[in-house]
Parts: sequence; C-alpha cells; structure tokens
Amino acid sequence: MSGPGRPTQRMPIGRGPMGQAMGGEKARNFGPSAKRLLAMLRPDRLLLFVVLVFSILSVTLSVIGPKLLGEGTNVVFAGFISLQVPAGMTKQQVIDQLVASGNEDQANMIAAMDFVPGAGVDFDQLARILTLVLIVYVFSSLFGWLQARILNGVVQRGMHRLRLQVEDKVHRLPLSYFDRVQRGELLSRVTNDVDNIGQTMQQTLSQVVISLLTVIGVLTMMFLISPLLAVIALVTIPLTIFITVLVAKRSQKLFVQQWKTTGVLNARVEETFSGHSVVKVFGHQKEVEADFRAENEELYRSSFGAQFLSGVIMPAMMFVGNLVYVAIAVVGGLQVAAGLMSIGDVQAFIQYSRQFTQPLSQLGSMANLLQSGVASAERVFELLDEEDQTPDDAPADTAPESASRLEFEDVSFRYVADKPLIDSLTLAARPGSTVAIVGPTGAGKTTLVNLIMRFYDVDSGRITLDGIDTRRMTRDDLRARTGMVLQDTWLFAGTIRENIAYGRPDASDEEIVSAARAAYVDRFVHALPDGYDTMLDDEATNLSVGERQLITIARAFLADPRILILDEATSSVDTRTELLIQRAMSRLREDRTAFVIAHRLSTIRDADLILVMEDGTIVEQGSHGELLAQKGAYWRLYNAQFEGAAEEDEPADVPTAPQSPPPTTAQIVVDALAESEDAVE
Repeated sequence: MSGPGRPTQRMPIGRGPMGQAMGGEKARNFGPSAKRLLAMLRPDRLLLFVVLVFSILSVTLSVIGPKLLGEGTNVVFAGFISLQVPAGMTKQQVIDQLVASGNEDQANMIAAMDFVPGAGVDFDQLARILTLVLIVYVFSSLFGWLQARILNGVVQRGMHRLRLQVEDKVHRLPLSYFDRVQRGELLSRVTNDVDNIGQTMQQTLSQVVISLLTVIGVLTMMFLISPLLAVIALVTIPLTIFITVLVAKRSQKLFVQQWKTTGVLNARVEETFSGHSVVKVFGHQKEVEADFRAENEELYRSSFGAQFLSGVIMPAMMFVGNLVYVAIAVVGGLQVAAGLMSIGDVQAFIQYSRQFTQPLSQLGSMANLLQSGVASAERVFELLDEEDQTPDDAPADTAPESASRLEFEDVSFRYVADKPLIDSLTLAARPGSTVAIVGPTGAGKTTLVNLIMRFYDVDSGRITLDGIDTRRMTRDDLRARTGMVLQDTWLFAGTIRENIAYGRPDASDEEIVSAARAAYVDRFVHALPDGYDTMLDDEATNLSVGERQLITIARAFLADPRILILDEATSSVDTRTELLIQRAMSRLREDRTAFVIAHRLSTIRDADLILVMEDGTIVEQGSHGELLAQKGAYWRLYNAQFEGAAEEDEPADVPTAPQSPPPTTAQIVVDALAESEDAVE
C-alpha cells in the first residue's frame, strides 16, 4: 500500500533508530503480570480448589512417611540392643550398671529406648509399621497424580482461552497496528510466547503448590520432633530467598530480552525467506547473513545469560542444603548420645531436612521458568492491551441491498498527523460505472481503497453509500457489499473449489463452476490431476501467478458484490494471461460500481471516469479521450508508456486533435480473442 507519510519501512521491534540492538529492558512489573496470568484460570476455580485439597492430602501423607519409618528404625534398633542385654535383667538394671561404670551417655540413650532385654526385634510391630508406610505412600502418590491430572486440564483450558483472546484481538486490531509491527514479531507473540506461557504454567503451578505445602508440612513435623534442629533447618529460608532474589534481579531483564530478540529474529527469517529470490537477485546474501548472525548472536547472549544465571540457583540451594544436613547430623547425634532424642527421630529428621531443602531448591530453580513465562506473558498482554479499532456505531445504519453509489464529500486523511496526504477530496461514482484511479507511486491511490473499505477512517468529510455515511454502517455490512481483487493473490491451503467458495461458503457446485467459467479458471482446472479438488499448499506453488489471479477473480464473481475494487490485478502476469484477466474483469464489472487502480493505462481506456492523483489530490478527471486532449498529467503518463501517442514536432501553439496510439500487440490479441470467443458462441 502506498501513500506519502505511510510508514512503509517498518523498524524491527526492539531496535534503535539506527538499527542497533537495544539492551533488554526489565519487565514492567513481575507481580501484576503473574497475577493477571493466574486470573486466566479463574473460570476453573472449583477445580483449582479440588487440586488444592488433593495436594494437601498428598503432601500430608508424604510428610507422615518419614516419621513412621523412624518408628520402624526405633523398633529394629531396640531389638538389636535387647539382644545385647542378658535375659532376666530389667531395663532399669542395665541403666544402673552403665551409670555405675561411668557410661552415662549410653545410660541416657538406653533410657530413651523402649525394649525388653533378650526379646530381639519385634517383627510383628515392624510389619505393621511397614504396611502402614506402604499405604501412606500409595495414597500420597494417588492424590498427587489426581491433582496433577486435574491441574493439567485446568492449565490447558486456560491456554485455550488465551489463544481465543489473542485470535479475537488480532481481528479487532486496526490496520495501522499491522503497518507498524513486523509480521514475524506478531507471529512470535501469538505462537512462541503463548506456547512458553503454557509450558511455564504446566511445569511450575503444580510444583509450586506442592513445594510450598511440603515446606509447611515438613517444618511442622520438624518442630514437633526437635525445635532445636528445626531452628537450624530454618537457616536455609533466608539464604534461599537471598540467593533467589539476587539471581532473579539479574536474569529477569535477560529473559525479557531473550523473547524480544526471538521476535526480531523470527521477523528477520520470515522476511528473508519470503523475499529469498529478491535477496539472490540483488546479491544481498552477505548482508542478510550478517544481519542474521548479529541478531542470532544477540539472542545467544541473552539466552545464555538468562539460563546461566537462573541455573546457578539449584547448585547454590544444594550447597546450602548440604551444609544444613551436616549440621543436623552432628547436632542430632549429640542429642541421641544425650538421650534427648531417639535414633529413629534423628533419622526421620534427616529425611525431613532433605524434604525441606528440596522444595526450596525447586522453588529457586523454577525462578527461571517463572521469569521466562512472565516475560512472555507481558509480551502477550501488550498485544491484548493494544487499542482496538474504533467500534461500529450502535445502532448502525443499513444501506439498501442494491446500494452502489459511492461518493467522497470533502474528504481529508493522513497517516501521520504532520504529513498531509489527502485534502478536500470530492468525487462521485454512479451505479454501474467504472472509476479508474491512476497516478505515480505514492500518490494515494491505494489510500482511497483503504478509506472505502474502512481499513482507516477519514479525518474529516465523509464517504457515503447511497447517501449513508459509511462510518454509520458496520464494517462487516460495508465489506460484505464490496469485493476486492488485489495484486498480491491470497490463497489458503485447500482445494481450488474451497478457495473459490471462500466468499460464499454456502455456494452450490453449479455456482462455483459458473464463476470459474466466467473467470476463465475452468480452462486450466481440467488439466490438473484432481480438477476442482486439486489441493493447493499455503503458497499455491503448484499454480502459476496468472492462474492464482484468475482464482481470486472467480472468488469475487461468486461473492457477487455491488462495489468492486481491482487493485493492480494484472501487474505481475504474462501478456496472454493479462488479456484473459482483463476480459474476466470486464465481465465482473458489469452492473457494478467498480474502482480500478492501474499503472498500465491500456487496461483502463474504457473506464467511465479516470481520476489522476498526485500527492493525494485529484489533479485531473475525465474520460480517456478527454484527458488525452488536455495534454496534462494523464497525457504525460500515457506517453511515458506509449511512445508516439502525440506528435512532438507539432508547433506548440497549433491545436491538434488528440491522436490515439497505434494498436499495440496486446490490443491485437484482445481483438483476436474477442473474435474467437464470438465465433465459438
């Protein structure tokens, strides 16, 4: 699309004015973004409550396990000690002998144990304890599996809703947004960032809940067993918080930069691959490779830095946990020797210390996932928070079904506020007429189409359809009456039949074939292996450019619009195909108000009205013959394409009748085709 002031050269997101990569900026606010992310799960809050209940049950049972195993250890150790004591002696006698011999530590340890001298290990009691432990761990695993399964469904439904929001938002965005944001950058937000959010929530939500509950449960059990050892274990909490915050502050901005650079790199790859042939033709491979290497290097640095810093958390947590483990083992051993704790309690406490430091380490290691996910969430939220296009008026006006008179009344418009484009434009297109718009590149021709379709709204004045301001109509109603055939053909992956029926999905096969015949599609379709059911890929590479263009014209035929817009529909096809397209478009324009944008002036000779635009202003208007007679802007454009259209050696002051150029090859072929068509008919 053209027009002065229009941002045709879009600057990649995340790059400075001169193209240099900017440094990663820190996330705007981690807390609110994370809260907004969790709010997406609110519709499933009942299931989240069930997940919480199952998590509590799972953690509670898993926390009880070490205590029960400690009791089993006490049974085994007491049985072993009992075998060392001669049968017939009482426990008190053994203690008195140890005290008398000066072994008070051993006496205190024996006093803390419950055994019968000479009885050995009570295997019945041990079996009961181990059976109970088995039941506890089985149900703990069952509840853990249930909560993980339910949470998985909740997260996936949340991501499904987020994707629907993003899809709906894309359709509500104004065209100006797509003009200033690169397509690869937008695709990165819609795909990579949304997928990263889903993976982050999937991997962290359940683990965060389980880890927090485990810390609370384990800490409770440790205080019940030994407040002294529990206080030693608590040293890990401030150390964990300090290390996590220290690392997170440095890695968060790198995660933001990582996903921003990913979008820039995607835009670069998409742009380069779609224009691969142009890059080859102009020999810019080295420049493209250099740009790619620079952006890839930037992505490598930010990704490596973010992952390296966040990866430091887990080893640091393990180091702190090992220090606490050593401290608990030493102090616990002294407590057992003093008779203040049983050996089973020390064993249970050591297990609890592992259980205590492990979730803290997991919480710390999940910081990188959380930061990455929230950084992606902020990018998606930026998209969702973009300003929507101006909503339609309610209630909206409706034009008659047959409405086709389009008028511009003193219309002014500009893409950039301080750069005038169209000022005080007035024109009228009567029903059934063909209005051709010509002019140099950047004159504002395509801008008129944007205004007719309400891709942009006028700044002042109005555009009316049978006297009704198009801004008072809904966009869907206005566009449903309008058909467009553009220079850039767009076909989707599907059959030729489906592509033709895109404008009218409910059309019958007879109507589809009739439209194909009118647009000369039927001529080449039967040469394809599957006819109308031939599958096209998303680029329709199995068809020529002209064949693709004819399919888009057939699509417009089938839609049967009252207003038709043809924007350079024949500029990139061969001569014979151009002739077929011209004949098809001539049929398509019958009984419709048509706007034709063309650089090839031979295609608009028969237009009812030709508008010549320069710098957003209509400088001339009239029929082909009238404009040639004026020898103004149109005459100059025409002569630039057809040499010999006027005699240059005529005296300037002698008026001469306008002379048409000699018939061109294209015109001769058109006439021949017309004669052959008439003969066939």
